[in-house]
Amino acid sequence: MKNNKLLQRIFWLIFLVLIWQIVFWSGRFSPLVFPSLTTIIKALAGSLYNGELTQQLLFSLLIISQGLLISLVLAIFMALAAHFSGIAASLIDTLVALAHPLPGIALMPLVLIWFGAGRQAILFVIIHSVLWPMVLNLRTGFSSIPDIYILVGKNYGLDRLQILIQIMAPASLPYFLVGLKIGWARSWRALISAEMLFGAVNSIGGLGWFIFQKRVFFDLPGVFAGIIVIIIIGILVEDLIFNNIENRTVKRWGMKS
Repeated sequence: MKNNKLLQRIFWLIFLVLIWQIVFWSGRFSPLVFPSLTTIIKALAGSLYNGELTQQLLFSLLIISQGLLISLVLAIFMALAAHFSGIAASLIDTLVALAHPLPGIALMPLVLIWFGAGRQAILFVIIHSVLWPMVLNLRTGFSSIPDIYILVGKNYGLDRLQILIQIMAPASLPYFLVGLKIGWARSWRALISAEMLFGAVNSIGGLGWFIFQKRVFFDLPGVFAGIIVIIIIGILVEDLIFNNIENRTVKRWGMKS
């Protein structure tokens, strides 16, 4: 099954590459606005070789990891508080209803005023983008656990912490993974947008700033090189991290077909 998926992905990748090259060879667009794949690959290799793209990629990965970790801790705390307290549930559900539909880009003017154009501003946008879908999915996961599971745990003499670790956490894991995947996708988009808007941070910047700089100097191969890196990182995280976690947990446990 995994090999079939990989072969299908390779097939469609080759198909898209051929379409791109056919459009380029047709001469319908100027090479300045529609560069060839050879030119894009050369720009990508050059940016990686001179360290420019590598440094900015590492900066983006570092700051998104920080944002995801902070969001994860906050989401678990809020979901547990809402599960065990009716008052907290009412407050947190209201916050989720208000903040979840609100795109991070809409908060950019306020973020600039509150935090300035720095690391804190980007972290705030990432946390906002990740926190609410995580809380929503964790709340759904906790509420979907059959009561009989909790009763069995109590009959075995488990205390609240043991029930949380041994019953609630595994039972809600599929919802948690879905929330994490949604949060990752939203945070990745928010990060690139924020870096484009806020510019270089600590004189480095990230992938978004790299793309913005290339666009300013009308370096379209460089722009596409940055976009390719963003796509590759997204695919790697999806296939190597999330899919492996699902295969080793929820699929192996029979919780997902």
